[in-house]
Amino acid sequence: MKPLPIILQRFKELEEKIKDVEITRRETDWTDAINSEVFEEWANSVLNLLQRVFGEDSVHFKNFIAIYKGFEGWAGTFDRCKGIFRAAKSDYEGGYLFKIESLVSAEVIDDVLEQAQHLLDNEYKDPAAVIARVALETTLKKLCDKNTLPKGKLDKMNADLAKAGVYNISMQKQITAWAGKGNDAAHGNWDNYTKEDVADMINGVQRFIAENL
Repeated sequence: MKPLPIILQRFKELEEKIKDVEITRRETDWTDAINSEVFEEWANSVLNLLQRVFGEDSVHFKNFIAIYKGFEGWAGTFDRCKGIFRAAKSDYEGGYLFKIESLVSAEVIDDVLEQAQHLLDNEYKDPAAVIARVALETTLKKLCDKNTLPKGKLDKMNADLAKAGVYNISMQKQITAWAGKGNDAAHGNWDNYTKEDVADMINGVQRFIAENL
């Protein structure tokens, strides 16, 4: 999707407003702190923009609001929010606008994994993990259709497919591990995995698809 000038301008304005928060940064005995009122004004404007542009189900919106809710006056929270905002800004400017649900409904698995790899190559390991999980879940749905099994939540489909002998228990456990990384990414638990873990996940899902579809 071609970026709209009015949205680009709003991203630019909120990038400038980062300076207003930065100048309130002060040292304390524990760690740097910032002015809560100035930060919250900026953060709420960012949330409004992310909701309108990417949607409430987007990785950017979910990750930003999860961190924002934990704000207690410390600059570290602002720094993490700032990073997510700039990643969203970069994605929009680059034309990488998408919603997770649209990728699921499209069920173009190769394209989804290609998008995940592209994000990972550009140092966006967290959205890459979420996208790889989308590809994994879509693959399980296709396998359920292929084997006349009911579709449902990922864990249930995984268990049913293993029980039906579509793949073995070892693969079932591996799928659970991959899904866990995607869940960690979606819920902001970014320290639970590395870029290398996500790369292994993408490669593993690709092999799984090649062997089973």
